[in-house]
Parts: sequence; C-alpha cells; structure tokens
Amino acid sequence: MTIKAIIFDLGGVLLKWNPLALYQKHFPHLSDAEIRAFFEEVNFSAWNLEQDRGRPFDEGVADLSARFPHRAALIRAYHEHWPDCIGGQIDGTVQILERLSGNGLKMIGLTNFSSEKLALTRPKFPFFQHFDDVIVSSEVKLIKPDPAIYRLTLERINCQAEECVFVDDSLPNVETARQLGFHAIHFRSPEQLQVELERIL
Repeated sequence: MTIKAIIFDLGGVLLKWNPLALYQKHFPHLSDAEIRAFFEEVNFSAWNLEQDRGRPFDEGVADLSARFPHRAALIRAYHEHWPDCIGGQIDGTVQILERLSGNGLKMIGLTNFSSEKLALTRPKFPFFQHFDDVIVSSEVKLIKPDPAIYRLTLERINCQAEECVFVDDSLPNVETARQLGFHAIHFRSPEQLQVELERIL
C-alpha cells in the first residue's frame, strides 16, 4: 500500500527534552542522583503525564505540592522554568522532515504534550511550519499509547494505518502503532531513522 503520511513524535525525536537539565541549572547544589531521587519520590513521570492529558499546570503543581510540601520548590520550578527542559532541536531529524516535506506526503505531529508548554515552544522552532497537522494529547484528552489517539489521528488525516509511517522514541508507543497496522519505527538516531525510512518508502 502506498505511504501517504509520516507521523512524528516531538520530544526525543525532533526536540531534545530533558527535565534533568532544568534542575541542574536552577538547583546546582543538588547532585544528579538527588534530582533523580526527587523524580522517583513524587512519581514525576506519571504526574507530568496528567499535564500531557490536559490538566492545567497550576492545578498539577498545587496537587503535587500538597502531597509533597517539602518538595514544593522543586515541583513549582518545573512549571516556572519549563523552557529549560528543551535543549534545542535534533538537527538530523529536522533535516529529514524538511526533505520529506512538500513531496506529496502528509507531515503529521503526534505528541504527548501540554498545550500550555507547546505554546511556549512552537514559536521557537521553524520546523513546525512543515507539519500539515499536529495532534496534541492535551488538546484531544488522550495520550499515547492509548490506541484511541492513534485512531483519532487516522480519522483526522483521512488515512489508513497501513498508509502511515509512525516514528517515536518510546517503545510502548511504537508497539501499539505496530499492533494497529502502522509502519512503526523506534527512533534511536536520525541516521537510523533515515535508513529505515528509505527501506519503507
């Protein structure tokens, strides 16, 4: 079946996202081990995922700070200094996006992202202009790897799964895409992505 769309994740594929960098900058007295211990103590990943699902950051910060008041400053810092999580774009992947754009394929973003924080990020990176559409978890109130967000994406771009290449750095997200019939690539580097895209296309 002819490929009609390439679907890119954002964080870890096109954008360098690393919350550890934020804390290294704003809490230099903490070791990396201490920062990771904080992440584990408050279950940072699960908490952050709720913002990706659409919970306002103010609400998320208030909830977590109430449960871990001794960590309130660290929790609040993630909200207040969030742009420091983004270490720039992944140039090689951006170049692939640029090369593929305009050749008849739909360029689609599918991302677990807070709309509040995406609004701060999007204007800084011109590569967003190459997307025909970006499906954002917080806007549709669904998160990867829930199959529902993949099905919603297919409806929105008017494609079948077999007509789409899906690129993500999260293996669970990739595995779900494969189960649904996508040509799914587990992203590890731009060079590896280029090789696998050439094989599929």
